Amino acid sequence: MKKQHRDQHDDDLTINGNGVSRRAFMGYLSGALAAGTLLGPTNAWAQSGGKAGLLRVGANANPSSLDPATGGSGSDHVFLYPLYDTLVTWDFESLKAEPGLAERWEFTDSTTLVLTVKQGVRFHDGSALDANAVKTNLDRSRGAEFSNIRADLASVDNVAVTGEYEVTLTLKNPDTALPLILSDRAGMMVSPAALEKHGGRVDRNPVGAGFMRFGNWADGSEVVVSRFDDYHDPANRPALGGIEFKVITDSATRLRAVMSGQADLAYHLDGRQKPLVEKMPTLSGSISSTIYVYQLYMNMARKPMDDVRVRQAINHAIDRDAFIRATMAGAGEPAYMNLPESHWAFDKQTAGLYPHDPEKAKALLAEAGYPDGIELDLRGYNDQSSVQMQEVLLAQFAKAGIRGRFRTGTIADMSAAYFGQEKTGDMLLSAWTGRPDPSLSYSLMYTEDAYFNAGSVAPPDGFNEALLASRSSDDLEQRKAALAKVQRLVMENALVAPLAFRQSIVASNDKVSGYRNNLLGKPKFNGVSLKG
Repeated sequence: MKKQHRDQHDDDLTINGNGVSRRAFMGYLSGALAAGTLLGPTNAWAQSGGKAGLLRVGANANPSSLDPATGGSGSDHVFLYPLYDTLVTWDFESLKAEPGLAERWEFTDSTTLVLTVKQGVRFHDGSALDANAVKTNLDRSRGAEFSNIRADLASVDNVAVTGEYEVTLTLKNPDTALPLILSDRAGMMVSPAALEKHGGRVDRNPVGAGFMRFGNWADGSEVVVSRFDDYHDPANRPALGGIEFKVITDSATRLRAVMSGQADLAYHLDGRQKPLVEKMPTLSGSISSTIYVYQLYMNMARKPMDDVRVRQAINHAIDRDAFIRATMAGAGEPAYMNLPESHWAFDKQTAGLYPHDPEKAKALLAEAGYPDGIELDLRGYNDQSSVQMQEVLLAQFAKAGIRGRFRTGTIADMSAAYFGQEKTGDMLLSAWTGRPDPSLSYSLMYTEDAYFNAGSVAPPDGFNEALLASRSSDDLEQRKAALAKVQRLVMENALVAPLAFRQSIVASNDKVSGYRNNLLGKPKFNGVSLKG
């Protein structure tokens, strides 16, 4: 690789004992000035910083829905966490299941799970969160036609109220992953009174039992939530009066918002911002590994994507190391499956299936009946980082005889078009934000009725059985063996083209205290406070 020229303008500045590239600093300074972001509080959002206890957050995407059962984007979780407590929660570092709204749970036998609900919990509308409310939510999530999380609760055969604060789940088969499943969307409790009031859905009228209550949602602009004074767990409530999420799709602009004082915190920054986050004395950086993976989703109901050889060719066409260098400034890990190397269920054998080999890709396309290559209808997002990824992939694909162009739009719009009823496009460049239990990721993406299985194509023979086996025991080695089989079936059949695991890069100003990253790379604000 040619060594880049360095001149006097690249000399480091020393600011409060910290070194930062003069060129990097001036680039961000000029960008901020061009955007008007260093000229003082010129808009209402900037002015709102004067409100005591209001955390101003730069968010990467507009939510698709504020109803946990109907949302179609992993980026929604950041907005959902403050609004909805979950039946089970998880440890930030290990993702180990911990008590939430269910203060305890017990498998009384292999197919019976008993939840004991915490007493005295109130929804934001004042109604009680009891066993009946839990049953209403679980039955809705697993049975409603509009629910995007039916696959989460596929193992549940019946939900029964067996006490005022006790719920008994009878299962079709053993499912040791179920407690962690109840730490995700399926475990987010919505007020039954609100569901009745709004016709069974609360897409834009969320009423949960979280530490924040809904304020307003200006579509594509901001979401505002405020402190819920009657929250049941004051010790785990952030010391904030509210959170104001400003939707800023460009990563560099989100960082400039923090640098200029218009935001207190920005998340989902990309690798190009990492050096500045690490060196700027006015910023605090939270940088950690995640299971958040960029990948190409495949609609296997469409030609030529219905041919496994085409999907395998796409995987061989990708130079993952070059992709990371070009689009993430090296701040990532090559992805050869849906789990990173550090994960307990990682399978080394599966990781070796698709070395970068354009000639192998061409041979597979020819074998599939496409000796002159293929033309694909590609979909993606319109933020700067995503567009750069698209350009790099197109250049790599061209070397293997794979052609196409990306049609782009917002995350919410393009995800809905690809996974919803329209099911447009051959592939979507997006991300999988991970789930607390790995089996949940595989069920949500690859089972036949899963929302994120765009073509609703049945998985390979043996997949469902292996997935069930991965949940039939709490022995980690047994689970690991079953999940290894699941992963090999996914990748041998090339149901996806994983690209890279991203790092969680979060920048905040010196007013923010108590923020912690988590392994999912989805910010939670428990324990956060503002100084001064």
